[in-house]
Amino acid sequence: MAGRTVAETSEFDLIGSITAGLPTGPAVRVGPGDDCAVFAADGDVAVSTDTMVENVHFRRSWSAPEDVGRKAVAAAVADLEAMAARPIGVVLALTIPAELEISWVEGFQAGVRQECELSGALLLGGDLTRGRDITVSATVFGDLQGRPPVTRSGARPGDVVAVCGRLGWAAAGLTVLNRGFRSPRAVVVAHRVPEPPYGQGIVAQQAGASAMIDCSDGLLADLGHLAEASGVAIDVDTSKLDVAEPQSVVAAAVGGGDPLTFILTGGDDHALLATFAASEVPDGWRVIGTVSDGDPTVTVDGAPWEGDIVGWRHF
Repeated sequence: MAGRTVAETSEFDLIGSITAGLPTGPAVRVGPGDDCAVFAADGDVAVSTDTMVENVHFRRSWSAPEDVGRKAVAAAVADLEAMAARPIGVVLALTIPAELEISWVEGFQAGVRQECELSGALLLGGDLTRGRDITVSATVFGDLQGRPPVTRSGARPGDVVAVCGRLGWAAAGLTVLNRGFRSPRAVVVAHRVPEPPYGQGIVAQQAGASAMIDCSDGLLADLGHLAEASGVAIDVDTSKLDVAEPQSVVAAAVGGGDPLTFILTGGDDHALLATFAASEVPDGWRVIGTVSDGDPTVTVDGAPWEGDIVGWRHF
């Protein structure tokens, strides 16, 4: 039996249920319920926006509403991590169809709150409107606390490339879901809810990271962005990439493909990629490549990647 829909309640009642009992913190001067949220910061403020659209970034038939809420926050906060900013808060703009059940919105906000707690961000407010499809836009704010931001443009010849977090898990999960299956469960869950390595952006900055980026589009694609911004060449050493057993299972099940393709080209894991002097790589990070002089390119084991897929593209 269908539950109550969004059309059967008022906008402000729905907003009230979303924001009821939200936690706050000493940095928040004005929280949800006014025209703007107001917060204090110790240093420069980092800001980023990330948008998810139904049937492009998620499907209701694949993901629970809690998963969508968690993914919206995680994908946005990962950008703050890549700049070495401490998350302060997030504002969410949610577009939903009138026939959507209120229980979906309640599940979504529960996922938002869960991921906010994990990431250290506070839900500061947002906007609610009607539309044909569900669309979520998350804008996040982070405090650099007097530290300089770690950008994409600082990689130096002689540096090594290191990663913190998972690579290619979400891509393997998407492959499984596209074929109508739900296992291996570990990769399906990775597609539904990414796991950014919260706190590691600051760890990397304090260890001397020269450049950093959130791996959202895929390893080769995002290292390409970093190489272009820094004006360097990057080579990935596949012998240093970890192929997990579920990735091998999926690759074998879809025709015996190379599971490294998931790792090299798959996006949505939101691992962190950074460059360091070889002696400065912090614990919890693993070296996967090198930086050298040359045209801004990314090679694999010293040669151009010959696969058809390089990474995620919207258009």
